[in-house]
Amino acid sequence: MDALGSNARSVELSQVKQTLKQEQRRLLLRRFLSNTLMLTGSIILVVIMLIAILGPYLVPYDPYEMEPANRLQPPNAEHLLGTDNFGRDLLTRIIYGAQVSIGVGFSVALISAVFGMVIGLYSGYYRALDQVLMRICDGLMAIPGILLAIALVAALGPQMENVIIALGIVFIPYVARIVRSATLVVREETYIEAMKAQGASATRIIWRHIAPNTLAPLVVQSTFIFADAIITEAALSFLGAGVPTPDPSWGNILYDGKLVIFKAWWMTVFPGILIILTVMGLNFTGDGIRDLVDPHANLSFKRKKKKRS
Repeated sequence: MDALGSNARSVELSQVKQTLKQEQRRLLLRRFLSNTLMLTGSIILVVIMLIAILGPYLVPYDPYEMEPANRLQPPNAEHLLGTDNFGRDLLTRIIYGAQVSIGVGFSVALISAVFGMVIGLYSGYYRALDQVLMRICDGLMAIPGILLAIALVAALGPQMENVIIALGIVFIPYVARIVRSATLVVREETYIEAMKAQGASATRIIWRHIAPNTLAPLVVQSTFIFADAIITEAALSFLGAGVPTPDPSWGNILYDGKLVIFKAWWMTVFPGILIILTVMGLNFTGDGIRDLVDPHANLSFKRKKKKRS
Protein backbone atom coordinates (compact mmCIF):
# COMPACT_ATOMS: atom_id res chain seq x y z
CA MET A 1 0.00 0.00 0.00
CA ASP A 2 2.82 2.40 0.85
CA ALA A 3 4.49 1.64 -2.49
CA LEU A 4 1.23 2.28 -4.35
CA GLY A 5 0.70 5.50 -2.46
CA SER A 6 4.22 6.75 -3.20
CA ASN A 7 3.81 5.87 -6.89
CA ALA A 8 0.52 7.75 -7.02
CA ARG A 9 2.12 10.77 -5.36
CA SER A 10 5.05 10.72 -7.79
CA VAL A 11 2.63 10.53 -10.75
CA GLU A 12 0.62 13.45 -9.36
CA LEU A 13 3.82 15.44 -8.77
CA SER A 14 5.01 14.84 -12.36
CA GLN A 15 1.59 15.91 -13.68
CA VAL A 16 1.72 19.08 -11.59
CA LYS A 17 5.21 19.84 -12.94
CA GLN A 18 4.04 19.34 -16.52
CA THR A 19 1.04 21.59 -15.91
CA LEU A 20 3.28 24.28 -14.44
CA LYS A 21 5.64 24.08 -17.42
CA GLN A 22 2.73 24.41 -19.84
CA GLU A 23 1.39 27.42 -17.95
CA GLN A 24 4.83 29.03 -17.95
CA ARG A 25 5.09 28.55 -21.73
CA ARG A 26 1.62 30.05 -22.24
CA LEU A 27 2.46 32.99 -19.99
CA LEU A 28 5.74 33.58 -21.82
CA LEU A 29 3.99 33.43 -25.21
CA ARG A 30 1.27 35.81 -23.97
CA ARG A 31 3.86 38.27 -22.71
CA PHE A 32 5.77 38.01 -25.98
CA LEU A 33 2.67 38.70 -28.09
CA SER A 34 1.68 41.61 -25.86
CA ASN A 35 5.18 43.13 -26.11
CA THR A 36 4.82 45.38 -29.16
CA LEU A 37 8.49 46.34 -29.34
CA MET A 38 9.78 42.78 -29.28
CA LEU A 39 7.13 41.54 -31.73
CA THR A 40 7.90 44.33 -34.21
CA GLY A 41 11.65 43.86 -33.89
CA SER A 42 11.37 40.09 -34.27
CA ILE A 43 9.28 40.43 -37.46
CA ILE A 44 11.81 42.87 -38.97
CA LEU A 45 14.73 40.57 -38.10
CA VAL A 46 13.00 37.45 -39.45
CA VAL A 47 12.29 39.20 -42.76
CA ILE A 48 15.89 40.41 -43.11
CA MET A 49 17.27 36.99 -42.13
CA LEU A 50 15.07 35.35 -44.79
CA ILE A 51 16.34 37.85 -47.36
CA ALA A 52 19.94 37.07 -46.41
CA ILE A 53 19.43 33.28 -46.42
CA LEU A 54 17.03 32.77 -49.34
CA GLY A 55 17.87 35.82 -51.44
CA PRO A 56 20.99 34.38 -53.13
CA TYR A 57 18.89 31.53 -54.52
CA LEU A 58 16.34 33.93 -56.02
CA VAL A 59 18.50 36.53 -57.78
CA PRO A 60 19.85 35.62 -61.24
CA TYR A 61 23.05 37.69 -61.10
CA ASP A 62 26.55 37.16 -59.77
CA PRO A 63 27.52 39.75 -57.14
CA TYR A 64 31.06 39.93 -58.57
CA GLU A 65 30.23 40.02 -62.30
CA MET A 66 31.07 43.41 -63.82
CA GLU A 67 29.25 44.84 -66.86
CA PRO A 68 30.75 48.25 -67.60
CA ALA A 69 28.19 48.86 -70.35
CA ASN A 70 25.38 48.77 -67.71
CA ARG A 71 27.08 50.91 -65.05
CA LEU A 72 24.99 53.30 -62.96
CA GLN A 73 21.65 52.27 -64.40
CA PRO A 74 18.67 53.50 -62.34
CA PRO A 75 16.12 50.99 -60.99
CA ASN A 76 14.38 49.28 -63.89
CA ALA A 77 12.64 46.04 -64.81
CA GLU A 78 15.91 44.18 -65.40
CA HIS A 79 17.77 45.56 -62.36
CA LEU A 80 15.16 46.27 -59.70
CA LEU A 81 17.47 48.44 -57.57
CA GLY A 82 19.72 49.60 -60.39
CA THR A 83 23.42 48.90 -60.93
CA ASP A 84 26.57 50.19 -59.28
CA ASN A 85 29.57 51.99 -60.77
CA PHE A 86 30.95 48.69 -62.12
CA GLY A 87 27.67 47.54 -63.69
CA ARG A 88 26.95 44.95 -60.97
CA ASP A 89 23.34 44.34 -59.97
CA LEU A 90 22.74 46.33 -56.78
CA LEU A 91 19.96 44.08 -55.45
CA THR A 92 22.29 41.08 -55.67
CA ARG A 93 25.10 42.99 -53.96
CA ILE A 94 22.80 44.11 -51.15
CA ILE A 95 21.49 40.58 -50.56
CA TYR A 96 24.97 39.07 -50.41
CA GLY A 97 26.08 42.07 -48.36
CA ALA A 98 23.39 41.24 -45.82
CA GLN A 99 25.10 37.92 -45.15
CA VAL A 100 28.44 39.67 -44.59
CA SER A 101 27.13 42.54 -42.44
CA ILE A 102 24.87 40.32 -40.31
CA GLY A 103 27.63 37.72 -40.01
CA VAL A 104 30.09 40.36 -38.81
CA GLY A 105 27.55 41.76 -36.33
CA PHE A 106 26.68 38.33 -34.93
CA SER A 107 30.34 37.27 -34.65
CA VAL A 108 31.27 40.49 -32.85
CA ALA A 109 28.32 40.11 -30.45
CA LEU A 110 29.30 36.49 -29.74
CA ILE A 111 32.99 37.26 -29.17
CA SER A 112 32.28 40.25 -26.94
CA ALA A 113 29.66 38.26 -24.98
CA VAL A 114 31.98 35.30 -24.30
CA PHE A 115 35.11 37.24 -23.39
CA GLY A 116 33.19 40.04 -21.66
CA MET A 117 31.34 37.50 -19.53
CA VAL A 118 34.58 35.82 -18.44
CA ILE A 119 36.24 39.14 -17.60
CA GLY A 120 33.15 40.47 -15.83
CA LEU A 121 32.65 37.33 -13.73
CA TYR A 122 36.21 37.07 -12.50
CA SER A 123 36.70 40.79 -11.96
CA GLY A 124 33.44 40.94 -9.99
CA TYR A 125 34.31 37.93 -7.85
CA TYR A 126 38.00 38.60 -7.19
CA ARG A 127 38.76 42.07 -5.86
CA ALA A 128 42.44 41.87 -6.83
CA LEU A 129 41.63 41.08 -10.46
CA ASP A 130 38.96 43.78 -10.46
CA GLN A 131 41.50 46.58 -10.13
CA VAL A 132 43.60 45.28 -13.03
CA LEU A 133 40.92 44.18 -15.50
CA MET A 134 38.62 47.16 -14.99
CA ARG A 135 41.46 49.65 -15.45
CA ILE A 136 42.27 47.99 -18.78
CA CYS A 137 38.59 48.20 -19.75
CA ASP A 138 38.47 51.85 -18.69
CA GLY A 139 41.49 52.56 -20.88
CA LEU A 140 39.85 50.92 -23.90
CA MET A 141 36.53 52.68 -23.28
CA ALA A 142 38.30 56.05 -23.05
CA ILE A 143 39.24 55.77 -26.74
CA PRO A 144 36.38 56.45 -29.20
CA GLY A 145 35.25 53.11 -30.59
CA ILE A 146 35.55 54.00 -34.26
CA LEU A 147 39.11 55.31 -33.81
CA LEU A 148 40.17 52.22 -31.85
CA ALA A 149 38.63 49.97 -34.52
CA ILE A 150 40.43 51.83 -37.33
CA ALA A 151 43.75 51.57 -35.49
CA LEU A 152 43.29 47.84 -34.85
CA VAL A 153 42.25 47.10 -38.45
CA ALA A 154 45.23 49.11 -39.72
CA ALA A 155 47.55 47.07 -37.46
CA LEU A 156 46.00 43.68 -38.24
CA GLY A 157 45.27 44.18 -41.94
CA PRO A 158 42.11 44.78 -44.02
CA GLN A 159 40.39 41.39 -43.79
CA MET A 160 36.91 40.46 -42.60
CA GLU A 161 38.31 38.30 -39.79
CA ASN A 162 40.44 41.20 -38.57
CA VAL A 163 37.42 43.53 -38.67
CA ILE A 164 35.56 41.07 -36.42
CA ILE A 165 38.52 40.84 -34.01
CA ALA A 166 38.91 44.62 -33.90
CA LEU A 167 35.22 45.27 -33.22
CA GLY A 168 35.17 42.47 -30.64
CA ILE A 169 38.00 44.19 -28.73
CA VAL A 170 36.09 47.48 -28.92
CA PHE A 171 32.89 46.06 -27.40
CA ILE A 172 34.30 43.58 -24.84
CA PRO A 173 34.73 46.24 -22.10
CA TYR A 174 31.06 47.24 -22.30
CA VAL A 175 29.90 43.65 -21.76
CA ALA A 176 32.48 43.16 -19.00
CA ARG A 177 31.11 46.21 -17.16
CA ILE A 178 27.53 44.92 -17.32
CA VAL A 179 28.44 41.39 -16.17
CA ARG A 180 30.69 42.74 -13.40
CA SER A 181 27.83 44.85 -12.01
CA ALA A 182 25.50 41.83 -11.95
CA THR A 183 28.25 39.69 -10.36
CA LEU A 184 28.83 42.21 -7.57
CA VAL A 185 25.12 42.04 -6.69
CA VAL A 186 24.82 38.23 -6.83
CA ARG A 187 28.10 37.71 -4.92
CA GLU A 188 26.56 39.27 -1.80
CA GLU A 189 23.51 36.98 -1.78
CA THR A 190 22.97 34.65 1.19
CA TYR A 191 23.08 31.44 -0.82
CA ILE A 192 26.55 32.37 -2.17
CA GLU A 193 27.77 32.76 1.41
CA ALA A 194 26.21 29.38 2.21
CA MET A 195 28.03 27.77 -0.72
CA LYS A 196 31.33 29.22 0.51
CA ALA A 197 30.64 27.90 4.03
CA GLN A 198 30.02 24.43 2.60
CA GLY A 199 33.44 24.49 0.93
CA ALA A 200 32.34 24.96 -2.70
CA SER A 201 35.16 25.97 -5.02
CA ALA A 202 35.28 29.43 -6.53
CA THR A 203 34.98 27.99 -10.05
CA ARG A 204 31.76 26.16 -9.14
CA ILE A 205 30.29 29.23 -7.46
CA ILE A 206 31.15 31.49 -10.40
CA TRP A 207 29.93 29.26 -13.25
CA ARG A 208 27.11 27.33 -11.61
CA HIS A 209 25.53 29.96 -9.37
CA ILE A 210 26.63 33.44 -10.46
CA ALA A 211 26.92 33.09 -14.24
CA PRO A 212 23.26 32.04 -14.83
CA ASN A 213 22.09 35.16 -13.00
CA THR A 214 24.05 37.40 -15.38
CA LEU A 215 22.60 35.93 -18.59
CA ALA A 216 19.55 38.23 -18.79
CA PRO A 217 21.50 41.54 -18.91
CA LEU A 218 24.15 39.83 -21.05
CA VAL A 219 21.62 38.83 -23.73
CA VAL A 220 20.06 42.30 -23.75
CA GLN A 221 23.47 43.98 -24.08
CA SER A 222 24.47 41.53 -26.83
CA THR A 223 21.52 42.56 -29.01
CA PHE A 224 22.55 46.20 -28.72
CA ILE A 225 26.16 45.30 -29.53
CA PHE A 226 24.91 43.33 -32.56
CA ALA A 227 23.29 46.55 -33.83
CA ASP A 228 26.28 48.73 -32.95
CA ALA A 229 28.65 46.30 -34.69
CA ILE A 230 26.65 46.51 -37.93
CA ILE A 231 26.74 50.32 -37.80
CA THR A 232 30.44 50.42 -36.92
CA GLU A 233 31.34 47.94 -39.67
CA ALA A 234 29.38 50.08 -42.14
CA ALA A 235 31.24 53.16 -40.91
CA LEU A 236 34.61 51.41 -41.25
CA SER A 237 33.77 50.23 -44.76
CA PHE A 238 32.47 53.70 -45.63
CA LEU A 239 35.88 55.06 -44.59
CA GLY A 240 37.66 52.34 -46.55
CA ALA A 241 38.87 50.40 -43.49
CA GLY A 242 36.20 47.71 -43.24
CA VAL A 243 35.44 44.55 -45.22
CA PRO A 244 37.67 44.79 -48.32
CA THR A 245 36.23 44.84 -51.81
CA PRO A 246 35.13 43.05 -53.94
CA ASP A 247 33.33 41.21 -51.11
CA PRO A 248 29.97 42.97 -50.75
CA SER A 249 28.85 44.49 -47.46
CA TRP A 250 26.39 47.27 -46.81
CA GLY A 251 29.25 49.49 -45.71
CA ASN A 252 31.43 49.17 -48.80
CA ILE A 253 28.35 49.53 -51.04
CA LEU A 254 27.84 52.88 -49.32
CA TYR A 255 31.55 53.61 -49.86
CA ASP A 256 31.16 53.04 -53.60
CA GLY A 257 27.94 55.07 -53.61
CA LYS A 258 29.41 58.16 -51.97
CA LEU A 259 31.63 58.72 -55.04
CA VAL A 260 28.58 59.01 -57.30
CA ILE A 261 25.95 60.13 -54.80
CA PHE A 262 24.61 62.89 -57.07
CA LYS A 263 24.44 60.62 -60.12
CA ALA A 264 23.27 57.35 -58.52
CA TRP A 265 21.22 58.02 -55.38
CA TRP A 266 20.06 54.39 -55.28
CA MET A 267 23.54 53.18 -54.28
CA THR A 268 23.29 54.94 -50.91
CA VAL A 269 19.54 54.97 -50.26
CA PHE A 270 18.76 51.25 -50.49
CA PRO A 271 21.64 49.85 -48.37
CA GLY A 272 21.08 52.72 -45.94
CA ILE A 273 17.43 51.73 -45.52
CA LEU A 274 18.39 48.13 -44.81
CA ILE A 275 20.97 49.20 -42.21
CA ILE A 276 18.36 51.39 -40.50
CA LEU A 277 15.74 48.60 -40.50
CA THR A 278 18.18 46.00 -39.16
CA VAL A 279 19.40 48.27 -36.36
CA MET A 280 15.82 49.22 -35.48
CA GLY A 281 14.82 45.55 -35.37
CA LEU A 282 17.74 44.67 -33.10
CA ASN A 283 17.11 47.62 -30.77
CA PHE A 284 13.38 46.85 -30.57
CA THR A 285 14.18 43.21 -29.82
CA GLY A 286 16.70 44.19 -27.15
CA ASP A 287 14.21 46.54 -25.48
CA GLY A 288 11.57 43.83 -25.66
CA ILE A 289 13.85 41.21 -24.09
CA ARG A 290 14.72 43.69 -21.33
CA ASP A 291 11.02 44.24 -20.60
CA LEU A 292 10.41 40.49 -20.76
CA VAL A 293 13.14 39.52 -18.29
CA ASP A 294 12.64 42.58 -16.07
CA PRO A 295 8.93 43.50 -16.06
CA HIS A 296 9.42 45.68 -12.95
CA ALA A 297 11.61 48.10 -14.91
CA ASN A 298 8.94 48.42 -17.59
CA LEU A 299 6.24 48.94 -14.94
CA SER A 300 8.19 51.68 -13.18
CA PHE A 301 8.82 53.39 -16.52
CA LYS A 302 5.09 53.39 -17.28
CA ARG A 303 4.29 54.80 -13.84
CA LYS A 304 6.77 57.65 -14.34
CA LYS A 305 5.27 58.36 -17.74
CA LYS A 306 1.76 58.54 -16.26
CA LYS A 307 2.90 60.93 -13.56
CA ARG A 308 4.50 63.24 -16.13
CA SER A 309 1.35 63.24 -18.24
